[in-house]
Amino acid sequence: MNFMIIENDLELIKKYDSLGVNRIFIDLEILGKYERQGHLDTVISNHCIEDIKNIKPYLNNSKLLVRINSLNGDSKSEIDKCINYGADILMLPMFKTKREVETFISYVNGRARTCLLLETTEALCRIDDILEIKGIDEIHIGLNDLHLAMNLDFMFELLSGGIIDYLANKIKNKNIPFGFGGIATLDSGMISGEMILKEHIKLNSSMVILSRAFKNAATEDFCKFEKEFLKLKFRLEKLKKDKNINFTSNREEIKKAVKKILGSKGI
Repeated sequence: MNFMIIENDLELIKKYDSLGVNRIFIDLEILGKYERQGHLDTVISNHCIEDIKNIKPYLNNSKLLVRINSLNGDSKSEIDKCINYGADILMLPMFKTKREVETFISYVNGRARTCLLLETTEALCRIDDILEIKGIDEIHIGLNDLHLAMNLDFMFELLSGGIIDYLANKIKNKNIPFGFGGIATLDSGMISGEMILKEHIKLNSSMVILSRAFKNAATEDFCKFEKEFLKLKFRLEKLKKDKNINFTSNREEIKKAVKKILGSKGI
């Protein structure tokens, strides 16, 4: 499992790198993001492209993943600059068509790993055509924007309702590594990290973003972050070896939790 954290604070990044966080996530996406998420309690990053070259020399263990802006007239220039500054993985957000993906892959041209951030209803509906494209190295399913695009009220409805299973099966059939959403610490989150971790194991996911709960812990007390992160990694390895996990029961618990949350919203 590749654990990713969205961060551009160099001192924290050095600690994440030494601790074994697999990917440092620089977030350059700004086009349309405030309009989509400005009304929500989500993080809109203030990262800049110069962060890449400032951070890259200090990474000894972690890979540098950069989410660029959605495809636009400046994308080739942005991609070239990210790669020249040292990005290992480039993530394309908000794509809707096969042509956009083909253009993105042609711009990268094998110089970095390509990751698609699947988060639009158009991409969901066109997934079969998109998966025929050569050069997709991995796919991450973005729960925030995808649940908004589908007019849902809680991002984990995508999991409880089976949409993630649907996409995961199609992606796995093409032997493309994938992941979805973020994860809280094991004992926190609107849906506990423990329950979400089991779903990643069930679906054979290979990546997840460490949520705001982890970032807050790191900012407040890095020892707390280290404790929670190592606990998560240890639990993951233990669960992967456990042949007696009741995945059906875990999914039912998630469905109950989602219904409770929606009920509290009057839905």
